[in-house]
Amino acid sequence: MHLDGSCHCGAVRFSVEADAPVPFLRCHCSICRKTAGGGGYAINLGARADTLKVEGEEHISVFHATIDGEPSPAERRFCGRCGSALWLWDPRWPELLHPFASVIDTPLPVPPEQVHMMLGSKPNWVRSEVRPGEATFDEYPDQSLDEWHRAHGLLDSRHDKA
Repeated sequence: MHLDGSCHCGAVRFSVEADAPVPFLRCHCSICRKTAGGGGYAINLGARADTLKVEGEEHISVFHATIDGEPSPAERRFCGRCGSALWLWDPRWPELLHPFASVIDTPLPVPPEQVHMMLGSKPNWVRSEVRPGEATFDEYPDQSLDEWHRAHGLLDSRHDKA
């Protein structure tokens, strides 16, 4: 699926091709929450890094979070003018790019369910809004973005490894 995204002020616009575009995973970790999640969580999508096209790249800044006292190699890109969180890229998985659903302008598919992760990091004021049958995890879920989309029949068949 082709996705177009932009920051709040419009200084950065981007497009990317996503094999896993359904916004199903709510991450409550302190990094996502504090850098991109005003509701107490953030939602990342799965896209192909080699398809990224950016306008306004000069306005992009990079943040490396600290995890367990060590700097993370993951690069969280955001607009240096308005602060909008744009995407995450990690050199350990260079073929992947994870745009934040909150900056995608293209209408996204409605997930059949959501997965709630890192609930062990959720502050007490956040309501989880977990519906019956939805999976919850104190840390990481059992399935990756790709595996979840595949299990729900939502992965683009051109990229199906089965």
